[in-house]
Amino acid sequence: MITLTFAYILAGLMFAAFAVLGLFDKRPLNAGFHGLIALSFLAGDRLGDAGNGVLVLGLVGLGGGLRRSDPATTTPAERTATAARLGNRLFLPALIVPAAALLGTLLLKDSGLVDPKQVTLIALAAGVMIALVAIGAWLRPPLLAPLQEGRRLIDAVGWACVLPQLLASLGAVFAVAGVGALVGQGASAVIPDASRLAAVLAYTGGMALFTMIMGNAFAAFPVMTAAVALPLLIHQQHGDPAVICAIGMLSGFCGTLLTPMAANYNIVPATLLDLDDRMGVIRAQAPTALPLLVVNTALMYFLAFR
Repeated sequence: MITLTFAYILAGLMFAAFAVLGLFDKRPLNAGFHGLIALSFLAGDRLGDAGNGVLVLGLVGLGGGLRRSDPATTTPAERTATAARLGNRLFLPALIVPAAALLGTLLLKDSGLVDPKQVTLIALAAGVMIALVAIGAWLRPPLLAPLQEGRRLIDAVGWACVLPQLLASLGAVFAVAGVGALVGQGASAVIPDASRLAAVLAYTGGMALFTMIMGNAFAAFPVMTAAVALPLLIHQQHGDPAVICAIGMLSGFCGTLLTPMAANYNIVPATLLDLDDRMGVIRAQAPTALPLLVVNTALMYFLAFR
């Protein structure tokens, strides 16, 4: 049976290739950084807690010294000619990835060939490989072009490429440490008894604030739902759990629009586009995020308690 280890091995081999190419490009810090990420994917479960802690410290130490790379693949003239010849058809291979993820999820879940709990991620990784093969057969780029372009992008992103893993771990650490219970005790002490509006404000505002701190609404959701939504809105005010949780997640996404901790959305695009203002994406999103948070609060107050 194919398990999630398949996706980990693919990611680990990709970062290992980045490390080797970085060494040939005389970027030892980049090579060391990518090599540690490769080690995490390929053997992280065998390193133990202390080993993984040392690995993370190594990433922190190397992350500040990363340099951008500009490996030679195809020339700008060649890329311009290909774009002029193929037009929007160039985007077709990109559709292979979500199509493979969707079809794999629908068709392979009960096949016995893949782990049914991780079928979407496995299908997504398989879709990336299928797209790479299709691009190679169609456009016939230089053999190392996919790896070199991937290294160029990941070097441009820099240390922020490990933020998704770190933030996902942070949510688990908060849950184990009982942060939700502490936040709940604090919220119960501050919110007036039987004040529905205060409880709604605490949940929607808390979801946005915790998401800004943690960079991920999915990490903030279990903490704030256990602390505020379950005891105050669902048990005490008898609100509809489906409406409360759905709008609570939307409130968290408002926080995503306002924080540099959500690096995938707010920092990486600014880096890849070479924007002078690294916070320009957040400044542009703020006028949407704040009114949307107010609307979500109003929707929860009027729809969840009918």
